[in-house]
Amino acid sequence: MKHIKFFWIVVIFFITLATLLVRLSHADNIVGDNYRNVTVRTYVNITNARPEVLLVRVYQETNISRMNITLAGGSQRQVTCNASLRDWNGYTDIVGVNATLWHSTTTLDAPDNNNSHYTNSSCTNTGNGVNYTVNYICTFDVYYYANNGTWNCFVNIIDLAGKTGNNTNTTVIYPLYALNITDGIDYGNVAVEEWSANRTANITNFGNMPLNVSVEGYGVIRGDGLAMNCSVNGNISVGMERFSISDVDWSLMTPLTSSRQNISGLTVPKQTVPGNQMINTTYWQLYVNVSNNPAGNCTGFILFSAESS
Repeated sequence: MKHIKFFWIVVIFFITLATLLVRLSHADNIVGDNYRNVTVRTYVNITNARPEVLLVRVYQETNISRMNITLAGGSQRQVTCNASLRDWNGYTDIVGVNATLWHSTTTLDAPDNNNSHYTNSSCTNTGNGVNYTVNYICTFDVYYYANNGTWNCFVNIIDLAGKTGNNTNTTVIYPLYALNITDGIDYGNVAVEEWSANRTANITNFGNMPLNVSVEGYGVIRGDGLAMNCSVNGNISVGMERFSISDVDWSLMTPLTSSRQNISGLTVPKQTVPGNQMINTTYWQLYVNVSNNPAGNCTGFILFSAESS
């Protein structure tokens, strides 16, 4: 019985002490000397804090050191927006993260366009949340013809109470001069002192800039003065291979040389519409000169290079 009484005395003591502490901590007023002034305590319980986007980092693919973007010729390049988020109600209070990537010449709320505007409505939690903070990754597959210049990445978050937070950072997409050419130019069967038929080589703009095109010919190594080297005997001089932007006779075409020269009058515009590649056609013809009496199968190379327009 003595042990039971002692137990209840201890319980009553701690309950009384806790009650006293609560009353002291919630005392309504602090009275100054002789009631000359009275300080009134104020109280509030914050039920929900607004979530915050602390930092947005923009970089190429997964390489955080590549803060500016070089697009992939004829393809897509992944651009990553890495957002550091905080919610004082705990990071699990964040229920949605979305992002917009847009060029400086357009606006945040513009419709999506492969040239200038991309959205991601389902950014991904990286799984590294701690207490109040967490990182989300928002990625965009940006087409090769997207506009060069300054781009903005806007990240927006929402919590369980519907409160939002956002932040923005920028990156630069570099100009891209890139092209693709028809696979090979086959002149077929041609006898010595005869001309081949005209052949075409299509040039496709694989970049985000309008481009000019330069060409350079060689038989075995650059600068060797040849158009082709032949398997049985001799070779074909570089000037015997000619080009034009229209289907004309060999005599009216421009001779190929061993040094880089622009294809006069040819500019390939930048693509702007999905599925509508910008393609220009060049025409090529070969004359088999007799000076080296070439024979057999002959092969050579033409170096096409994308140039600024």
